[in-house]
This record gives sequence, C-alpha cells and structure tokens, in this order.
Amino acid sequence: MSHVKPRRISILGATGSVGTSTLSLIEENPGKYEVEALTANRDVVSLAATARRVGAKLAVVADPKSYGALKAALSGSGIEVAAGDQAVIDAAARPADLVMAAIVGAAGLHPTLSACRSGAVVAFANKECLVCAGPLMLAEVAKYGTRLLPVDSEHSAVFQVFDAARKGAVAKIILTASGGPFRTWPRARMEGASIAQAVAHPVWSMGSKISIDSATMMNKGLEIIEAHFLFGIPESQIDVVVHPQSVIHSLVEYHDGSTLAQLGTPDMRTPIAVALAWPDRMPVVAPGLDLAKIGQLTFETADPVRFPALAFARRALQIGGDAPTILNAANETAVANFLAGRIGFLDIERVVESALETLPNSVPVTIDDVVAIDKEARVFAEGFIGAQLTRRSVSTGL
Repeated sequence: MSHVKPRRISILGATGSVGTSTLSLIEENPGKYEVEALTANRDVVSLAATARRVGAKLAVVADPKSYGALKAALSGSGIEVAAGDQAVIDAAARPADLVMAAIVGAAGLHPTLSACRSGAVVAFANKECLVCAGPLMLAEVAKYGTRLLPVDSEHSAVFQVFDAARKGAVAKIILTASGGPFRTWPRARMEGASIAQAVAHPVWSMGSKISIDSATMMNKGLEIIEAHFLFGIPESQIDVVVHPQSVIHSLVEYHDGSTLAQLGTPDMRTPIAVALAWPDRMPVVAPGLDLAKIGQLTFETADPVRFPALAFARRALQIGGDAPTILNAANETAVANFLAGRIGFLDIERVVESALETLPNSVPVTIDDVVAIDKEARVFAEGFIGAQLTRRSVSTGL
C-alpha cells in the first residue's frame, strides 16, 4: 500500500470557534494532517495547549505583550514562538498545503492575503477579506493561482452546487438565513434588546461578534457582498430567504428551472471538512440529517424594513469603491460598542447608515488604501457614537 503524505495545515485564528473545530477534525483523522503554524490573538493558554497537543511547528500570538507568556508556556517543547501582527502575517506565508484563515474581522485581511501569495490552498472563514478588499484580493488570487475555498456554511453550500465551468447557466444564488434571535420581534422591542438576548442565536454556536451580525442580519448583507466577488454573480442575482431550521444552507437556481441545494445539520464542522479534504470528502463524527424527524422546512421573505442591514450591504455593493470597506468598519466598531454596553442594539445600524451616507467614496488601489479607509471609517463611527452619547446625556440631564 502506498503511503499518502500528510497534508500540511496552518490555522490562523486557532483558538476561535472555526479554528477549534478545524483542529478537532484534524485530530479525528490521525496521520492525515500535520500542523505547521497556529496563531491566536491573545489566548496564550489555549494556544500553547493546542500547539503541544497537535505538535505544531510554530505558535504565534498577535499581542506582542503576550510573547513572554507564550514562550514560557511552550518552553522545552521545541515549538517555535513568535508574536506581533507581522509574525502572524509571516506565519500565514509558511509553506503549507492548506491555510485555514479564521481570524475574525478586518484584522484577518493581511494574513489572509499573505496566505494567498504563498501558493497554498486558502480556506477562509473571514468574509471581511472579500468584503473590504474584494477586487484587490481577487487580483492577488489570480496572480498567484490560489484556490479559494469558502468555509462560511452558506458559501460552502453554494460552492458545492455551483457549476463554475458554466457560470452563464446560473440564474440566481439564494442565501439562506436563520433569521437570528429577533426574527419575529417588532422594531420597538428590538430597540431595548440586551447583549445576552442578541448573542443567543437560536441555531448556531458562534462567537459574539458573528452572533450580533446574525441578530442584525448584517452577516447576510456581508455574505451578499462576498458571494458577488467569490462567484462573480451580480448583486441583483443574489437573493436572501429566511429559513429558521437552518437545514438548507444555500441554493443555486439555473436558467433551465433546476434549483440545487446543499442540506445538512447546522454544524460548522461540515463546511470545514469540505475545505480540509477538498477535492475529496472526509468522514465527520456528527449526527446525520434526519428529514423525517425534522418534519418540515419553512421559508420566509427577508424583511428589509425590520433588518435594514441587508439594504445597506446592497447599497454599498452598488456604490462600489470603498463603500463595502466603510460598511464593514463601521459595523465592526458599532458591534464592539454594543457589546461594551455603550450603545443600544438598533444604534448599530444607525452608525453604519451614517458612515455610508457621510464618508466620501473613493476607489482603493492598494491594500494600504483599504487599511486607511478602514481606519477612517472606524474613527468616524467612534465619533458618531460619542456625539450620540453626549446628546443623550444632555437630553436626560446627566
């Protein structure tokens, strides 16, 4: 029997939900993968324990202040240690067969681009890379011949049923959305939603930022932008339908009337497994889909009045240029302020709308342009929030 060489894997964002799920799949398939590099933001304890457990060659923490703690935690292991943003970018460029890019938000932009330039297959769970820098990232992908594999459940679903060789036959991409925790809430009730209520997703187990994006449905707006760039389909041919059971993960409609869907239990390990084993399939220890037990699948129109984030995302894509970058940066800033208890739930969309309407439009030519625009939008969003808080303090006499 011929020996199959293990696939060499690096994981950017190894301590997050996607990173830990990726590692669990690697450990369930001993001998098939070897870990080159693991990165984390500042969770030294988890990063060190994981690096030891899977025998990683390199462990990197983005927070430079955590270098000493990581070095001490890995003392005697033989595992290389590094810290800082540049170290994360360098880790992404290390020779590997596949890089799992799972750093949340715009912080993942430079490391993911570094991975794209390395020649590895890049599986990305960071939708913000294509949202913030779609044309620039796709130019780098084309230049280096990179294969991009989407890990978002929706884009993975589309990827599995999308006829890339005959794209002209595609009439529509249909992204499904669970509707989040506030699917049936009136706007007045959403105004007073607590942080705990907003992060309590009814189906998926995700990090707090992504959970808030699901509650506002900004995640679906960002997915529209990502699908546009990833599959080369106009925004007008990308629909969103609310599907509370989260069994159908997305669909592709063809001009001949056929609609192909990818179904599965709502478990992020499935799309991660698709990327890890591509172009093959790998067994996953997870419950199978029991349609008889589920009984019925329901669908609703995505309400752009209750969830204006969908309209904001479409507007940003129609404007083009730096508008998607502004949308994403303002949203990340607003979500962080909501999670910190500084603003209310519906203030998130007010911040995003104001940034889109106020900041001038330009066309980024380089990644540095994108970074500068991202920073400008964050400064604007923080200023807008500060002004709102001041006005409210004055009006209440505080």
